[in-house]
Parts: sequence; C-alpha cells; structure tokens
Amino acid sequence: MGILDRLFRVSKGKLNEGVDKLEDATFESTLRQSIRDMEDQLHRVIRSAADAMSNCNRLEAEYGKHLEQSKDWEGKARKALLAGNEDLARKALAKKTECDQQAASLKDAVDQGVAARDKLKNQVEQLRRKIDESKRKASTLIARKNAANAQKKMAQVMSGLGTDDNAFASISRFEEAVNREEATAKAYENMSVGADPDLEKEFAALDVSTTDSELDRLKAEVESSKRP
Repeated sequence: MGILDRLFRVSKGKLNEGVDKLEDATFESTLRQSIRDMEDQLHRVIRSAADAMSNCNRLEAEYGKHLEQSKDWEGKARKALLAGNEDLARKALAKKTECDQQAASLKDAVDQGVAARDKLKNQVEQLRRKIDESKRKASTLIARKNAANAQKKMAQVMSGLGTDDNAFASISRFEEAVNREEATAKAYENMSVGADPDLEKEFAALDVSTTDSELDRLKAEVESSKRP
C-alpha cells in the first residue's frame, strides 16, 4: 500500500501541476468566461424576477380594480338614497360588499407579492453590483497578471534563466569557439616562424665566407697601391 499511496500522490501532483499550467495559460479567457457565467446567471434571475413581478402587478391591478368598484358602488348607493330609492341603494351596497370581499381575498396575496417583489428587486440589484465589482476586479487582475508575466520574463532573461537563455548561451559558445580557433591559428603561426638552429648555422657560415672574400679583396688593393 505504501508504494500505491506514493504513486497516487505523484499522479495527483502531476495532474494538479498540469491543471495549474493550463489555468495559467488560459488565465484571461477563464476569468472572462467566469464573468460571462455570472452575467448569464443574472439574466436568468432577472427573467424569473420579471415573471414574479408580473404576477404581483396583475394581483395589484385586480385588487385596485375591486377597490375602485367598491367606491363606485358606494357612490351609486349614496345617489340612490338621495333620490329616495332605498331599494336601489340596498342593491348597490350589496355590490359594494361583493367588491370588498373580493379585494379582501386578494389582500394577503398582494401583500406577499409586494414583499417578494421588493426582495427580488434588492437581490437583483445586489447581484448586479457584485457582477460590476467582479468585472472591475477581473480587469485589474488581468492587468496585474500581464505585468507580472512581463516582469518574470524580463527577470528570467536578465538572470540567464527561462527559455531565452539558449540564445545567449549560443552566442557565448560561438565566441568561445572563435577564441579557440584564433588561439590555435596563433600557435601554428608561432611554430611556422620559429628559429631553426641548423638553418641559422648555415646563414652564419655564409656570413663568415663573405667576410673572408671582402678581406682578401681589400688586401689585394692595398698591395697594389704599394707598388711604384
């Protein structure tokens, strides 16, 4: 089990390393996709909230209509009484009672709908602010990531690390090769023009022979000048 555990940890470490490298390579696109996912979620929430708000608005409209009808029937009942028609006033008040009952049956649903609508509005607004904040943060993170990568690459180049060091190393190797070639050529040159002892002796003997010939010539001229 010990070996299996170690193999599992190694495999897991390699997998995490690969995922980290992939995330690093796709940092910006992944971050922007996260923002798009948030916006999609916001749109879904808005659609759901819009449906709920629409239902609430319909309830409110229905509730308001019954209240207006109740007032209208009360006004008609008043008008009938002023005209001395009590029976007609009683009928109008009965209609008013029906409208009041219908409004009362909707009151709880309307109150709950209004509370839910206001809550949904606040939630949508909070989510919208979160997404706006995330967008600003994402732009800042992308800029910081790009700046950090640029600084890292520059540091690697200046310190001779990273992928670019091969170019610098090649120049150095070429320079060393040229230096060796020049040193080898200089060595051959020194060997070719060096002193040859036998050759020097031959030239020295030649110089001596020439000196003797000149001496003999001068002697001859001196003897010749002594003669009358």
